[in-house]
Amino acid sequence: MWAIQLTAKNTTRTSRHVNAPCAIVLRALVDARAVAIWMVPNGMTSQVHLFDAREGGLFRISLTHDAPTGIGKTAERTDTYHGRFVKLVPNEQVVEMMEFETTDAAMRGEMTVTFTLTDAYGGTDVFGEHDNLPPGVAPADNETGWPMALNKLAALVEAR
Repeated sequence: MWAIQLTAKNTTRTSRHVNAPCAIVLRALVDARAVAIWMVPNGMTSQVHLFDAREGGLFRISLTHDAPTGIGKTAERTDTYHGRFVKLVPNEQVVEMMEFETTDAAMRGEMTVTFTLTDAYGGTDVFGEHDNLPPGVAPADNETGWPMALNKLAALVEAR
């Protein structure tokens, strides 16, 4: 299962056990096609524009609300963010820095997302930490989105 915690410094922490080895989970964290499938909340569609999964490599991703009433941070229904891979430790950790492409000052600021993988009970415990959320991001939205994404990650890697 998963657990989630929001701290006072605009950080969301979450975890989930998946029934797949660390190597397979890591591949899903650094594969553009896999990221487009799992790293998107329900009710949105992902488009990976750029994805160079190596330390220093860049990425750019857009998430578009399926419903016409969805409100985006970048465009009418779309959230686009870009960033870089800061640290890649085989079968252990992925650290990314990212920021939204927006003119809204409340949504600006560089965020850090860290995934840490640990062998556990015949599978992998996935720990996620999302630091420095901009003040315009509702904590409840982030708390809702993380479990959705990790459930999709689990479904993807457990099917392999």
